[in-house]
Amino acid sequence: MGRLFVIDLEGLVYSCKHCQTHFALTNDLISKSFHCKHGRAYLFDNVVNVTVGEREHRIMLTGWHTVADIFCVSCGSLVGWKYEIAYDKSQKYKEGKFIIERFKVLGPYGGGYDMNQDEPMSGSDEE
Repeated sequence: MGRLFVIDLEGLVYSCKHCQTHFALTNDLISKSFHCKHGRAYLFDNVVNVTVGEREHRIMLTGWHTVADIFCVSCGSLVGWKYEIAYDKSQKYKEGKFIIERFKVLGPYGGGYDMNQDEPMSGSDEE
């Protein structure tokens, strides 16, 4: 196994709740309004310090997508997935973007839940 290099981000970051490894800057956050089978999730334009698993086809609330699970490089926790292909034209904006499940991360101020509970959900996610 090779040497592990972890990128430390500067500024307000989202990080792994288990090992505090940085995942993304607040500037990379696209939406806090996504939902997955375990609750709410965040959509990011860019993330670091994750490994990408095998591609697979999944049916989600907004249709078929090809996705790959993403894992924390430090502790190996499953933290979300990457949208590889969206088959519906209205969902193409998700391609190359990342979903991180809210309960898997610490917010930029160290909290595990950085979202108003009453905030309406508008995004797609797993069935």
